[in-house]
Amino acid sequence: MKISDVEIRRRMDLLYLDQKSLNILLKQKPLIEMHVDDILDDFYKIQTALDEVNILIGDSETLRRLKIAQRQYVIELFAGEFDSTYINNRLRIGLVHKRIGVEPRLYLAAIRTIKELIVKILVKEHKGNNELNVMISTLDKVFHFDITLVFDTYIDGLIKEITIAKDRVETYAESLELKVAERTSQLQELTRRDPLTNIYNHRAMQDFLKRELTLACRKKTILSLVYFDVDHFKTINDKEGHLRGDEVLKSIGNILHTTVRETDLSCRYGGDEFCLLLPECSLKVAESICEKIIKKFQKIYPDYSLSIGIVQSCPEEPVDCKKLVQLADDKMYEAKQTPGNCVKS
Repeated sequence: MKISDVEIRRRMDLLYLDQKSLNILLKQKPLIEMHVDDILDDFYKIQTALDEVNILIGDSETLRRLKIAQRQYVIELFAGEFDSTYINNRLRIGLVHKRIGVEPRLYLAAIRTIKELIVKILVKEHKGNNELNVMISTLDKVFHFDITLVFDTYIDGLIKEITIAKDRVETYAESLELKVAERTSQLQELTRRDPLTNIYNHRAMQDFLKRELTLACRKKTILSLVYFDVDHFKTINDKEGHLRGDEVLKSIGNILHTTVRETDLSCRYGGDEFCLLLPECSLKVAESICEKIIKKFQKIYPDYSLSIGIVQSCPEEPVDCKKLVQLADDKMYEAKQTPGNCVKS
């Protein structure tokens, strides 16, 4: 915290604290220096009788350091001026009290005690002195001045803590939103994936096909659709078991992952039927991709075969999703008329 000379003067004016009164306190500085150790002994005897204060002080070394600081404070009360050094020391006291956990009520109780002990000395030494009431009144104003400074530090510290806590909450909320969004995206992706083959499922395929056909029509480009299945897949399941059938389907999923282009979409249409959406892909390129799929499949399963149908959607003759799938399905069944692996387009 930074407090300007103008602010210091304004605070003094609010308390009707003038230099003439401070000079009266300044005259008592030698007296206070003479009795300061007795004042502090009585002060800490009272303070350490409180369990809350005793816990905060902790050990004799801490008490020793506190006495040194408090001794300086008592003497500075009678220094006769409020310069930047005095102000910074008061602010520092507030900061230290806040840091070690001294509650405001304990600080105020301590101020009341130290004031009473100092007043006791002044009354004893100046009983009957016309300036005694001015001394006590000025001392009271000085303590009020100090309390405002210390509490400004308390409040400033609390505001900073609130700001830090707010920033942390906002940062956490933002990270939580990102995690939720990421998790939501992951869950949405899972609902679009076939759990066995880890390629897109029938529902996702319908969405993709509709989107790609719309794009192809708008961009005046072609779209090839591949439709294929495993020949005699039911026989594989019946004779070799469903685990074997699942193994074949998983292998096809892996083959599609490693064969198609990045812009292509691999889907499990249902059962042992698969579809490939190939944007901006001619029949010739689509046939080449299918031959690669057959080659990889044959390397793993030389005794099995695939029947593949390929159709192409042209912007000049647009068709809807259902019609395109039906045409590809017809081509696949045409391929089945030829024994072994076969591609028809």
